[in-house]
Amino acid sequence: MTSMPPNPVLESLEPLIGEWRVEVPQFGGGSAPVSIEWVEGRAFVRIQSEPPDPAPNSVQLVSGDDPSDVYTVLYYDSRGVSRVYQMTFEGGVWKMWRDAPGFDQRFTGTLSDDDRTIRAAWEKSLDNAAWEHDFDLTYTKVG
Repeated sequence: MTSMPPNPVLESLEPLIGEWRVEVPQFGGGSAPVSIEWVEGRAFVRIQSEPPDPAPNSVQLVSGDDPSDVYTVLYYDSRGVSRVYQMTFEGGVWKMWRDAPGFDQRFTGTLSDDDRTIRAAWEKSLDNAAWEHDFDLTYTKVG
């Protein structure tokens, strides 16, 4: 089998690549591993999370469409939940969102100037109109 070249659409995600620890204050403290890595010779990015309880473990696969700055994220977690998100990463701001009847979600994270910390939050909307804060996250790069 011939190996594929790196996917140039994903180049801007380089600052996210690495081993991280995530803290979720609303879930009682402690931290847990998150791995953001290239897979298939840099054809995709995989985000694998083992967050503190009660959050589920999850795997996300990220790729993009050549003419667009918006990525597609395929999400699956230990509860058996499968979702599709859209994502951007521009100027150190990481955004993910999904528009689904009865349960919209959006994530915004900001990468620190030294690329070592991401301060983020999830929001949700149950009526597809009013948004409420769900929980905060702090990612710290390891190593």
